Amino acid sequence: MRGELLGLLGPSGCGKTTLLRIIAGFERPLEGSVTLNNSIISSSTYVLPPEQRDIGMVFQDYALFPHLNVWKNVCFGLKHRKDTPRASWLLELVGLEHLRNKFPHQLSGGQRQRLALARALAPGTSLLVLDEPFCSLDVEVRHTLRNVLSNVLKSCSATAILVTHDPQEALGICDRVAVMKDGTLHQCSSPSEMLSKPATPFIGKFVFQNNIIPIDFVNSSISTPYGTVIVKPHLLVDTPRFLMFDEMSLEIVPNNTGLGLVESKEFRGSYWIARVKVNNEILRVWLSLDTDIKIGEHCDINFVSGKYSFLYPGCISCILKSNA
Repeated sequence: MRGELLGLLGPSGCGKTTLLRIIAGFERPLEGSVTLNNSIISSSTYVLPPEQRDIGMVFQDYALFPHLNVWKNVCFGLKHRKDTPRASWLLELVGLEHLRNKFPHQLSGGQRQRLALARALAPGTSLLVLDEPFCSLDVEVRHTLRNVLSNVLKSCSATAILVTHDPQEALGICDRVAVMKDGTLHQCSSPSEMLSKPATPFIGKFVFQNNIIPIDFVNSSISTPYGTVIVKPHLLVDTPRFLMFDEMSLEIVPNNTGLGLVESKEFRGSYWIARVKVNNEILRVWLSLDTDIKIGEHCDINFVSGKYSFLYPGCISCILKSNA
């Protein structure tokens, strides 16, 4: 959609970069086609050259011209090199106006990425594609540049695709997120819709780090080692095979003879996330800071009654009930 930022999200090897290269014109699709502004730019029989596509690129390694200063890097892509108002406006927008005479080697990583963004936006292209632009930056700079990117794109009314393997990055700044795995698109929706209705178990696992366990559906009821699942039978379109729930849907009860074994605890500031092994399954469990259980100790695990979860296939909403 014109003027939106689409996040292309997926693990390494899922096909993100291949799709990016097809969009940019570096690869030919074996099937299907790519359309930009109602014109086919790629198909199995035709590929419009990259330089004729009206698509801007921001690469992981910036791809700046080392022999040109900041000002000349931005002006390079302008059809009319004397279009100084736009170049000045872009440099001010990305916060580099005071560095216009500096060369790329004199800039920090974050500043070089801002420069790459300004240069890509300078010609006013129809589409901007960003290939994991923040992956080599430290955490603080990465968070700052996410906000800069979002604000700059909105100021330019630019349409863009952000390629990333970081769910937090995609959900945090993108208008819509497309999630891929093994070359297949699992879901494309707004972040809020994806959270409220994850289309597949992979979405819940990869994007939201939810727990997924296999279940047995017998005589219209579902029981698990952690409690029961309440679902309205008329909602089921198929026999449910998997149950998905988040880390706050479980509670730990210390028990020296319990089936659960705490394998690790990750400190998150105001809480812990524990990884607990139960019957060869690893579950993520939310713990308050005062929960008295240590790594290597045994425990019981129960559902937190009243928590919502999902059954698959079908992404059917259900309610958990504790055994306790």
